[in-house]
Amino acid sequence: MFWTLLSRSVLICGLVTSHSLTTPTVPTTISKEGPCRIYNSGRCADCLGRQLDRIPWRQFPSTLEKVDLSYNKLQAVYAEDFQNLPHLQVLQLQFNNLSHIDEDAFKHNPILESLNIFNNSLREIPASALISLMNLKKLDMSNNLYKRATLVEGFSKLVKLKVLSMGGPLVMGLKKGDFQPLKNIKLQGFAIKCTSNLSFYELGSLEVIQTQQIGFDMAIDQRPQALPLMLSDIANKTFTAIQFRNLFQFMYFSGKEDIFFNLRYVKAYQLIFHRGKFNENLLRMALMNIQEANIVKRLRLQYIDFARSPTFEDSGAGSSITNLKLDGLDLWSISNPDVLRFDWRFTWFNKVKQLSLQYVYFTSVPCDAWSEMGSVETLDVSNNRLQDSVLYNKRCDYTGSEPHVRIFNVSTNSLVSLKEMSYLTQEFKRLEVLDLSHNMLGSLEGSRDCVWKPNITRLIAHHNQFVSEALQCLPTTMQFLDLSNCGLGQLDMTFFDQTTQLTELLLSGNKIKFIPPHWRSAYLRSLTLDSNSFGVISVESFREMPLLSQLSAGNNPYHCTCELHAFIQQTQSQGKVTLTEWPENYKCYHPEPFLNTIIANYLPAHVACDIRLVVVISVAVTAAVLMILMLICYIFNIPWYAKATYQIVRAKYRAHKERAAGEGEVFVYHAFISYCHSDGDWVRDQLLPCLENNRDPYRLCIHERDFMPGKWIIDNIIDNIENSRKVIFVLSRHFVNSEWCNYELYFAQQRAMGKAFSDVILVVMEPIDPHSLPSKYCKLKKMLSTKTYLEWPQQPKHQPFFWAQLKSVLGKPSLTRGRAGSTRSRAASEGRVSMIEPPMEVDQQDHGVNKAELHGEEIETYKELFLKPIPIAV
Repeated sequence: MFWTLLSRSVLICGLVTSHSLTTPTVPTTISKEGPCRIYNSGRCADCLGRQLDRIPWRQFPSTLEKVDLSYNKLQAVYAEDFQNLPHLQVLQLQFNNLSHIDEDAFKHNPILESLNIFNNSLREIPASALISLMNLKKLDMSNNLYKRATLVEGFSKLVKLKVLSMGGPLVMGLKKGDFQPLKNIKLQGFAIKCTSNLSFYELGSLEVIQTQQIGFDMAIDQRPQALPLMLSDIANKTFTAIQFRNLFQFMYFSGKEDIFFNLRYVKAYQLIFHRGKFNENLLRMALMNIQEANIVKRLRLQYIDFARSPTFEDSGAGSSITNLKLDGLDLWSISNPDVLRFDWRFTWFNKVKQLSLQYVYFTSVPCDAWSEMGSVETLDVSNNRLQDSVLYNKRCDYTGSEPHVRIFNVSTNSLVSLKEMSYLTQEFKRLEVLDLSHNMLGSLEGSRDCVWKPNITRLIAHHNQFVSEALQCLPTTMQFLDLSNCGLGQLDMTFFDQTTQLTELLLSGNKIKFIPPHWRSAYLRSLTLDSNSFGVISVESFREMPLLSQLSAGNNPYHCTCELHAFIQQTQSQGKVTLTEWPENYKCYHPEPFLNTIIANYLPAHVACDIRLVVVISVAVTAAVLMILMLICYIFNIPWYAKATYQIVRAKYRAHKERAAGEGEVFVYHAFISYCHSDGDWVRDQLLPCLENNRDPYRLCIHERDFMPGKWIIDNIIDNIENSRKVIFVLSRHFVNSEWCNYELYFAQQRAMGKAFSDVILVVMEPIDPHSLPSKYCKLKKMLSTKTYLEWPQQPKHQPFFWAQLKSVLGKPSLTRGRAGSTRSRAASEGRVSMIEPPMEVDQQDHGVNKAELHGEEIETYKELFLKPIPIAV
């Protein structure tokens, strides 16, 4: 609906048909236990529908201002029931079974303003109880069992009375003096109810009534002549609203007399016909007199039972209703859609500005209907189950139709095609507001090739089923767009980029899972996103909405993260955007420990959410760790170990490649001798002769003699250590300062890993303090501290025992084996050469060369290749 129903007419309906139930506000306190609920700090009592047969006055505090005792089984009101309530202002006793009210029932309630005794069993108007209420403003005592509607003179004292409803189903008629006490009281609303079979009506009965709104609830089936009399009594008076209820309740009027003739003399802004039976003759009579007087501006027919007369025939003549000038015409809940053209013409719509057709359920719209609504500015055809083919007839020519329509309401129908709706409204040149809510629009099939007029500024399309692509079929000139509860799962940013004039957007109740960043909308001021499915919202999403001032985003499954916290903090600190329903509707959904926590109470640590602080701390910690690592590396000489490990890996890799190519040689020694250059004389003069010049000689490996020429030094060291059963380290202070000795020691340590260093033999040439060694010799320190080592004695008499110990550690020598095809030889330090073949008896003067195998130039070649010392830096 695009216009507000007149409150005055609603008041008339309430006075005549039923009472208005007041819904109590949320209680602030409850004072006592009992059948009634006392709330609002003891000012209100709710006793509605408690099946009470007596008023529980003992429970009532003296502070009560409002008491609701409606819908109970009360039969009487006694003097003591309200005597302790001096502040009582509103009393509701409707829908009980009251048959008696004491004369002093309201004696102690001098400020009572509103009393409702509607629909009880009172047989007489309780005048003696009412006339003492000098402050009474509203009195509803209709629908009781009075047989007369006569008021006693005491009612003239109720000078503050504004609303009066009286009468009942047993009142047979009205007499001239019934309302005489009211002649000097100016009312806002008056309603009278009589029997369904009115027996009499005296002229002048309502003449004294001064009111702005008046309602009649009486059927004139048996006495239709009473209507002209009633209209005559209210003629030449000005009313805001007049309502006739059940004017003809049992039969259709068939007379030819114009019973609405005096209506042309009645000055009323709105005329309402509520319920009753109408045929085309009765409706024509009413409309012709309204047309003639041109005083009534709004006409409403609601819940009317319409039927044509059995003798009605269309003569083909033009309609007599061609000049009905109305600001508003409402046809609501009419039983027969034929009422729209009761005389086969639509001319009675010609000069209507606001036309509302609801619950009429018409199934066709003839082409001429559109041309007969040339003055309509607001067209409401909601709640009619209309389909596209009914509303938009492709055979009709809509050129020039609806030139003045600004508001078009087709909500709550069965429309499925946006395309056909756009074609229908193409000729609505002034259309500004279009209501498409509660339909079945938004499918991809029905949302293609839409053509809209550029004048639509408000589109209401909530409660449809839109796919994201269907948004492209909506007009782009809108300033207001309502797409709430449309099942949208995502937003089409292409469409929103085109709606450059949009100022208010409603997207609540959808299934939107993601709010895209950099949403551009230069003029958007209000955005509603509550009750969707997104859990993350950030400042970046609304940065390009410079005019956004109101955001509603509650009731979403929020992930309480730093990003959300930053958005809330920035929004509240800037004060530019107001979050509606904050904070009660903004709760955490994830993570689980924060489930249902109000976001306002989610306060993460500053360090956890400040990325700059996190970066500073991370950089500082990283720098500190690096400095500590560098210090550790310096203290424990880790770079040296890393370099050595790298050399091992390289040597292993090269050895693997050589073995894969079939070029690798395998040599087995009893021991590998590691010594520095300063101790070379002792090794050559003492160690080698003692171990190699025996019946069962040991095969020893020293770098000067046994390293392969042309091969990497590191590879030689690693290969020969790995091909030696034992490793003998000749330790001295010079050994510690030798780089190559350091490598040999490290590689020997790596080989001995996991074997408790049983293959390592330490020969100490001079006393060494383990604590004086550099940190990189941690293994050597440990061995000197925990492992038994051999110390070279300086006294000659102790040296034989040293050699015996050394040989014992080396074990009994056994034959070694070499690979076939080897050409490698070894040059002894004292001129002795050890061949790669198993050892044989040699002549010391021949320097270990088998003369039977080497002759002439071969001997010279052998000396040149194998007796030349290998230059090794020690």
